[in-house]
Amino acid sequence: MRIAEPYAEADEVSCGGLLDAQADAEPEKLKGLFIVVLARNEARRLPACLNSSRFAERTLVIDDGSTDGTASIARALGAQVESYPDWRGFGVQRTRSLQHCQGARYLFFLDADEQIPPALQAEISAIVRAGRSGAWTVNWEQVAFGKTLTGMTSAPGMPRLFSAGSLLGFDGAAHEQALLAPGTPTGQLKALLRHYSYDSVRTSLKKLNQYAMLGAAKRAVRGQRGGVWRGLASASALFLRLYVLRGGFLHGGAGFLYCYVRTQECFFRYAALRYDRDTLTEAVER
Repeated sequence: MRIAEPYAEADEVSCGGLLDAQADAEPEKLKGLFIVVLARNEARRLPACLNSSRFAERTLVIDDGSTDGTASIARALGAQVESYPDWRGFGVQRTRSLQHCQGARYLFFLDADEQIPPALQAEISAIVRAGRSGAWTVNWEQVAFGKTLTGMTSAPGMPRLFSAGSLLGFDGAAHEQALLAPGTPTGQLKALLRHYSYDSVRTSLKKLNQYAMLGAAKRAVRGQRGGVWRGLASASALFLRLYVLRGGFLHGGAGFLYCYVRTQECFFRYAALRYDRDTLTEAVER
C-alpha cells in the first residue's frame, strides 16, 4: 500500500436566502465528478464553499454532529448529506465518505473553509473530460484575517483529486495521508485552492489547540521526543521561513498573525509531546 504525504441530524433552520448565494446561471454539471466536503457547525462558511462546487455532478457533505443547521443548509443548496456524529478524526471521516460515492469516476475532497476558484475548476474539468488516471495534489492560496496572502502557498501540497480506483482510504486524525493503490501515477494541479485558514483570533486559538494536540499525539505514536528547546528551535525556523522567506512581512498585521499562530502551533506541539505525553490522544474534540 502506497502512502501519499500531505499533507445526528442538525437542528432545523430557515434556509431562506441561501439559494441567493448561488450564481444566477446553474453551471453545466461535470458528469463523473463527486466533491466531498467535511463539515461541523459551518453554517456561515458552507454556502460559499458549496457554491464553488456546483460544477460537479454531485456534492456530498459529511456532517459530524452539527448543531447550527449545517445539514439543513447543505440540503437546501443541493448537496447530499450523510451524518457521522461520532468524530474519530479527519482520516476516518474521509474514508467513511467513500461508501457513499458509488458511481463516481473522480473524487475531489474539499473542506468547508475552502473554495474552488474558476481556474482550478477549469483544470479539474480538463482532467475529468480527458479521462486521465491518477492522484493530484493542490496547493493553497491562503486567506487569513480578511486578507489574501499572495505568494504564501502551501508546499508540497495535499492530494485532493483522485480517479476511480486510485484511492483506498485515509490515515491519520489530522494532516491525514491518502492511501493510494500501488502504481497510481501522481501529478500536481497548477491552479490554487482558496483556503480561509484563520478568520478571527478566537477561532484561530481554538484551531491552534486542536492541531497542536493532534500533532503531538501523532508524533508520540512514532516515538518522537518533545520539549521546550526543541519546540523553540522548530517554531523559530518555521517563523523565519514563513515571515521572511515566503513573504509574510509583506502582508502587514494579517501576515504577522498568520505566521505567529502557525509557529505557536508548532511550539506547543513539541511542548505537549514532552509534558502531556501520558495523556495524549487523537480523540481531540473537533
